[in-house]
Formats: sequence, structure tokens, C-alpha cells
Amino acid sequence: MGSSQNLSSFNCELRIIRAKNTEFISEGNLFIRYYLVTDNDKRIRLNSREISSTCDPCWNESIALECQGTADAMDKLKEQSIVFELRWRKTTLFSKFGGSKLLFRAEVAWKDVFNSAELSILKWVTSTKTSEYVPEGLKPPALQIEMKIQDTRTLHMPKRCHMRSTKWNECGCGNGACNGRDEDVFALAAALHVL
Repeated sequence: MGSSQNLSSFNCELRIIRAKNTEFISEGNLFIRYYLVTDNDKRIRLNSREISSTCDPCWNESIALECQGTADAMDKLKEQSIVFELRWRKTTLFSKFGGSKLLFRAEVAWKDVFNSAELSILKWVTSTKTSEYVPEGLKPPALQIEMKIQDTRTLHMPKRCHMRSTKWNECGCGNGACNGRDEDVFALAAALHVL
């Protein structure tokens, strides 16, 4: 039987709650674009649903993430940040074909959540630098988010073998865990839902 390796795993709930200081937008839709970085430095881009720009825009939208990898991969993830962008799109007949305008960009570090007492943060994020679309002299837009880490555990998984065969019975590991690659396992699965 092949050797084994320990994998760490955790679940995270990321909730985009609402925005404030957006009164200067008279028409159009607002949405949040956010970027997650995986173990191999790939960026995953996700968008919230678009909502009408009102004086109190509220999404109350959650995404569930399942992260799994070796201890080194998890340590690397904890050094990363999630980037949030508040974006505006003018509503026209062809608005889906046009681009959106960046109102602000802010980052929240994973380590802020892992270092919190409850493995949870609820905070308003904003950027000191806003875009040219925000009139000068106004309070910068802000976004309220919540992040919760749950179910941190260590799993005992079969170690992947170093052979390049795609047939597990030809590689010599004999346990069916071989997929022909010697890479850290890192899974980022997302399920979007509105509360």
C-alpha cells in the first residue's frame, strides 16, 4: 500500500452584506467583484448579483468555500488576501455588453480571520484611494462583509505517487489514489446563495 500524507481542510463562509456612501450614483446597477487566489497562484474571479443603485444597496449574499491542501499549501493561503471591488454599471439596453466602472478596491487578509478570537470577522472595508467616478469631497464608498472559518481539521489521505501513468494499477501504488500528477491537492469549491 502507498504512503500517506496529511491534508488540512477548512470551510469558509464569505458574506457580502451591503454598501454605503453610494448616494452619488443616480442610476445604474452595483455589484461586487471579488478575487480569490488558489495555492498555485491562479486567481478566481466571482461577481455578486447586480442590484439597483439605491441609497442603501443590500446584497446579503453568501458564498461557501471548501479549502483543502497540505499544511504548506494552507500556510501559503493564509498569507493571501481576498480582493473586493465595488463596481457600477450603467443600465441600458446593452449594459451587459458594456464594461463596468471600478468605484473602489479593498483587500481582506485570510490571516485576519484565522487570527480572530472566533475565527470570524464582520467589518466595513474601504479603500483610501477611490476611482475618478467618486466625486471629490464625499465619503468614500464602503462595503460590509463577514467571513467565518469553520471545521478546521486534518485529513489522512493516500499520498499520490510520482509515476506518470494514468492507470492506477500500472503505477505501482495499488491503492487507486494515483492520478499521474505529483501536485498538492487544493480544492476551492463555491456554492453561491442569497440569504
